Amino acid sequence: MSLLKVDEIDVFYGDAQALWGVSFEVEGGTVTSIVGANGAGKTTIMKTISGLLIPKSGRILFKDRDITREEPYKRVEMGIAHVPEGRQLFPRLTVMENLRAAAYTKRARSKFQDTLEELFNLFPILRERKNQLAGTLSGGEQQMLAIARGLVLRPEILMLDEPSLGLAPKLVIMTLDLIRKLKNQGYTILLVEQNVYQALKLSDKAYVLETGKIVKQGTGSELLKDEDVKRAYLGLT
Repeated sequence: MSLLKVDEIDVFYGDAQALWGVSFEVEGGTVTSIVGANGAGKTTIMKTISGLLIPKSGRILFKDRDITREEPYKRVEMGIAHVPEGRQLFPRLTVMENLRAAAYTKRARSKFQDTLEELFNLFPILRERKNQLAGTLSGGEQQMLAIARGLVLRPEILMLDEPSLGLAPKLVIMTLDLIRKLKNQGYTILLVEQNVYQALKLSDKAYVLETGKIVKQGTGSELLKDEDVKRAYLGLT
């Protein structure tokens, strides 16, 4: 059964349409990726699922409940965590203060100490840096903190928007390996990523988005072999 179902959504910014009839599903315990070029509408999809944008038509179902017009904070309480593009940390707060600030739902507050220990085991560097200002961390450490802040919410689905953006190649691989580790621990992940090759390598299911429309779908391995995908996104012919 699908944990999340996006059904034929049309989304606009004012009079400008950004998404046309977008539909996809995310199964529990899987990594599902939405890949495509910059400006294709990937971030718009994430904002719509988290409630920052409301579709003009279509609907969004979470665990078979229609959440299309639910407030963003209610979606978080239901178990939808969104790690936005650009990390968006509080740079003048410490690592610990950033993590504590994220624990604002009842579920997150009640389990915060247990979650914190799990996160420090997953990200040992954050334990070392817990009293350091977030703005003084390296790019890779900031990305770890951004993901950890999403995990503080103990989400049923973790939405990651361009987690490798702006990172050095070595840190890109490290970040995507971390996503694989989270999947192996049972997390459900919706991933938006410009690094198409790496995203497809770790995805159970993937969708290709072009100018606001889903144009292809399949398993990650199927799309890696697709001639159109190889030509358009992987630099292969």
